[in-house]
Amino acid sequence: MNRREILRRTAAAGLLAAPATGLLTGCALGGDDDNGGEAVEGTKSEQNPLGVKEDAPLEVVIFNGGFGEEYAKAHEAMYTEKYPQATIKHSATQEINKTLQPRFVDGTPPDVVNNSGGGQIDFNGLVSQGALADLGELLDAPSLDIPGKKVRDTLLPGVVDVGSYDGKFLVLSYAYTAYGIWYSTKLFADRGWQYPKTWDDHIALCRQIKAAGIAPWTYAGKHPRYMSWPVIATAIKFGGPDVAKAIDNLEPNAWKSDGMKAAADAWYQIVKDGFILSGSPGLDHVQSQTEWCRGKAAFISCGSWLESEQSKVTPPGFNMSIAPTPSLGPGDKLPFEAMRGTAGEPFIVPAKANNRAGGLEYLRTMLSMKGAQDFTRKVSSLTVVAGSTEGIDLPFGLSTVVKALDASGGNGFNWVYNNFYRKLERELVDAACGEFFSGRSTPAEFLDQCQKGADQIAADSSIKKYKRG
Repeated sequence: MNRREILRRTAAAGLLAAPATGLLTGCALGGDDDNGGEAVEGTKSEQNPLGVKEDAPLEVVIFNGGFGEEYAKAHEAMYTEKYPQATIKHSATQEINKTLQPRFVDGTPPDVVNNSGGGQIDFNGLVSQGALADLGELLDAPSLDIPGKKVRDTLLPGVVDVGSYDGKFLVLSYAYTAYGIWYSTKLFADRGWQYPKTWDDHIALCRQIKAAGIAPWTYAGKHPRYMSWPVIATAIKFGGPDVAKAIDNLEPNAWKSDGMKAAADAWYQIVKDGFILSGSPGLDHVQSQTEWCRGKAAFISCGSWLESEQSKVTPPGFNMSIAPTPSLGPGDKLPFEAMRGTAGEPFIVPAKANNRAGGLEYLRTMLSMKGAQDFTRKVSSLTVVAGSTEGIDLPFGLSTVVKALDASGGNGFNWVYNNFYRKLERELVDAACGEFFSGRSTPAEFLDQCQKGADQIAADSSIKKYKRG
């Protein structure tokens, strides 16, 4: 048995016993002799700026989640239209980590990976061990079909920042996602309800909704971090963007800032007043969203993939709409319209991909106007390509996302600790939210649990730290 086979079997065995963080181990990338073969390259030219070898095979692995995989097949067809001699191996899975970690270990990863979902490979491990190709060359390449522009000039603001680590652009987050509170326009119109802009109005409406026999809220109890999003958003609107930067930079007591305290106190009211649908702590994201679509609850926290993910069970005329979190009061530093918008759905080209140039070219195809518009039509989600919704008949929910992001404008905000330190959000904050929204902890205990989680990450010398400016 050679060293590569030993590594592969060891990694596969380790996956069965290791926690689901997906963190690569110290030997994960193998030695210099485990390079998976020499990368194939062609000759660079004006028509082929990335140096793609025209007949080189390309392997693409897609996360088969809310967006499905059909959009990727369309992008692959665009690639083979330009490079007809290239064969593409396509696969889709919901378990990226379990499927691909052994291949990263032995140096034979695919050329393009949609590293997304609950089973993604931890980015901190990938970045710290040099497992990702630098995408800077892609940014400087000309757009495939937008004349006179480089790829970087076609992207919405913040895209490069979200995917950059230590100054290198390593991750392309393709979908532009808005995070907010969702409700049914039809339900509200039928009942004569108005979406509340202030917290007091929100609580007053929750009382009306409960009196009408409908639960004001539901949430993904098996993934309670979904509720951390409106809590942090409320805190940022109250205290300003520095609230997010402190959390991202693992600053001492960042989770106990005045903004976070005010937000936690406010959101605790929906717990103690019984405004959450009974049984929500036992529901996963799809189950809670389905209950919401059935009219069992009025509000749910989610990103703008919700409409696509629920398309098969959403009743006709439901007309889901997204809205910002209500303002705590006139002292908020950001207006009601301010909301979280960020690039999501990450794609990577592994450093040891056999066809790195083809992987970069595939991403350039995705970032073409044609590729972006096709994605939006297929999955009802925005991309990071500026202006790509023009001329497209958007579904109701997505049209509300566009309007909300336009209204948010320069007041939009985001946080990135979840990108830097996956374990902090997916395990530690997730657990704290589970206790808090099921009523088993107070606001002070909730924030203390979150802060202890952040302090644990900060003190762990095995985890590479990043600084947000």
